[in-house]
Amino acid sequence: MVKLIVIGCGDAFASGALHNTCFYVQSAKGCFLIDCGASAVHGLKQQNIKLNKIDTILITHFHGDHYGGVPFLLLEMAVYKRKKPITIVTPPGGRENISALLHLLYPGSKVLENLNIKFIEYNSDEEIYVNYITLKAFAVIHTPEAMPHGLRISVDDRIISYSGDTEWTDSLFELSQYADLFICECNFFSTQVKNHMNYQALKIKLPLLQCEKLLLTHFDNEMLQNMSAVVVPCAKEGMVVEL
Repeated sequence: MVKLIVIGCGDAFASGALHNTCFYVQSAKGCFLIDCGASAVHGLKQQNIKLNKIDTILITHFHGDHYGGVPFLLLEMAVYKRKKPITIVTPPGGRENISALLHLLYPGSKVLENLNIKFIEYNSDEEIYVNYITLKAFAVIHTPEAMPHGLRISVDDRIISYSGDTEWTDSLFELSQYADLFICECNFFSTQVKNHMNYQALKIKLPLLQCEKLLLTHFDNEMLQNMSAVVVPCAKEGMVVEL
């Protein structure tokens, strides 16, 4: 059985006092994160997750609410002298971006040198095998400089698909096809903002999706205030999804 725990389902601005994006996945072979936003370490501890269990971190794009928590997570691992390797999987530029962020936040830090970290990069439409995970990345529509992708993750004969941050794009059909769980960003209820999804646009596509379960995430205040009008499941922090 694969178990996913929602650590953070908020937007970049902590709307509704929610944490930035982060999902913790526990499988028979290991435990990994899907995105690690700036507030992820706080969210993980709130859910009593032992950070040392995390062996892999998957990052969808380089925005702070999706990878800004990586330096804090690595710093804690270094302080407690973690010996186990950790793998960080990103779009191109992961090592450079995370190193730059670490040195901005903690000048003089030797975290990268003191931990056994393996950086792996993925490219759009390429399937790669990382540890016990098969991963395929899909280009999506978001800030181009952030290298945005959706991820299709296969682990223990289960498929978790995640849109990352994006406005609607038909690549989400392939990304989510036959997934046991499709996590889809739905930042707004009806407001149309470039590079993000709103519920009114998404609900038109719902009958065409071919996934087993759907879970919306990445909420702003407008979306949170209109939850009663949403007819599909919405993420809640601490929610456990068993697959």
